[in-house]
Amino acid sequence: MPSSTPSLCTSGVPGLDTVLSGGLPRNRLYLIEGDPGAGKTTTALQFLLEGARQGERVLYVTLSETRDELEAVAQSHGWDLEKLNVFELSAVEQQLQLDNENTFFHSADVELGKTTQILLDAVERVNPTRVVFDSLSEMRLLAESPLRYRRQVLSLKQYFAGKNSTVLFLDDRSSDAKDLQVRSLAHGVIVLERASPEYGVSRRTLNVEKLRGVKFSEGYHDFVVETGGVRVFPRLVASGVHRPFKRESFPSGIEGLDALLCGGVDRGTSTVLMGPPGTGKSTLALRHAMVAASQGEQVDFFVFDETLGTLTARADSLGMVIQPLLESGRLRITQIDPAEISPGELTDRIRRGVEERNTRMVVIDSINGYYYAMPEEGYLNLQLHELLAYLNQQGVVTLLVLAQQGFVGTMQTTVDLTYLADTVILFRYFEAAGEVRQAISVIKKRSGNHERTLREFKISRSGISLGEPLREYQGVLTGLPRLTGLGETSPQPRA
Repeated sequence: MPSSTPSLCTSGVPGLDTVLSGGLPRNRLYLIEGDPGAGKTTTALQFLLEGARQGERVLYVTLSETRDELEAVAQSHGWDLEKLNVFELSAVEQQLQLDNENTFFHSADVELGKTTQILLDAVERVNPTRVVFDSLSEMRLLAESPLRYRRQVLSLKQYFAGKNSTVLFLDDRSSDAKDLQVRSLAHGVIVLERASPEYGVSRRTLNVEKLRGVKFSEGYHDFVVETGGVRVFPRLVASGVHRPFKRESFPSGIEGLDALLCGGVDRGTSTVLMGPPGTGKSTLALRHAMVAASQGEQVDFFVFDETLGTLTARADSLGMVIQPLLESGRLRITQIDPAEISPGELTDRIRRGVEERNTRMVVIDSINGYYYAMPEEGYLNLQLHELLAYLNQQGVVTLLVLAQQGFVGTMQTTVDLTYLADTVILFRYFEAAGEVRQAISVIKKRSGNHERTLREFKISRSGISLGEPLREYQGVLTGLPRLTGLGETSPQPRA
């Protein structure tokens, strides 16, 4: 009995086959749409080069670019097009000039028919299993009318149905509206979009709008065009990726902090370190990263707000020697420029670290920088929800630094993540005895008990330390505490 599962044609584009659940079903016609510069030609070349690598015969029919232009694209990526059969428009023009004494553009019916026949003759000679037509806009111009154009596309589809060829039609969407006619004929439709923000690099997204008979990953997926071709970053879906891990606390080695957390942050949970700038959030996150790496675990630390140089210098000044950990590879600090990276690419880096390097701790410093990497702020919480759910299910300790606006009094944040995080550690400035001091408290911890006291948080050359609970003060969180003088007679906090 023949298999009901169709044979798949791998795309040659990293990440795209994951979106397509393995690849494109063979011997079908597909439409790839996108504005100029979105990456259609690069994607098509990768598709054909993958076929050539597998020993297949491939054909690139270019009606919009010359072979020299294709060679230039290939050279920019370090590719060799020697194994690709390329048929270009100039060959069609030369053949038509031999057949006619007239100019190239005369009767549309005759012109289109002869052009199509010359192209099909080239297909017969090569007998390819993969074909790319670049682009439909040129065929639309030759047809001169929607009816003639649709008839021609339909005839091409019927022709290739008996040729055992997987065909990609490229369309630059130069028509006034979406070409629903071709979309209805195609077995699948992939749309590449390119948006230019007011600052930073262009953001590119891919959306599979249609793929008959395949359970593909819906929605928008970020991608980049880099040296080596197109790389797609599949949208992270946390469900179904759980792996067993030992649920235990991860102590920081700071006695007072571990007492506040009743043992430390827990594996498979996310923790937000929240407070105004300069209160020690990043330093505490770095301390956790150093402890984990010192114990032989893989740690990925993503820095948005400062350079690697200032981070390492600050660590050295506090007695945290991290250079050996960096050299060993157990601690990997990556400096992120929000203007140069998409959220999908950052998520992909984190995921690959977990799956390929067995990363056990992830630090993002800060979420404010991650926020500015988002093209649309409305999706930040959704993306972070999926990312945190994924990391939790992998048993990863996740630390997120969130800077609040203001120094004393009422604090504000650009985004509220407290409901997403499992643990929230709050930092505050307060005034006491003519000094500006820092306080730390644990607001919530879903995975277990925690102290509900406030402790003084100190950073010095000897490192990080926490004082005894501030039971003699009231109003510390407002930045203007009052000395009550109750001392140990004050009510004890709940555990």
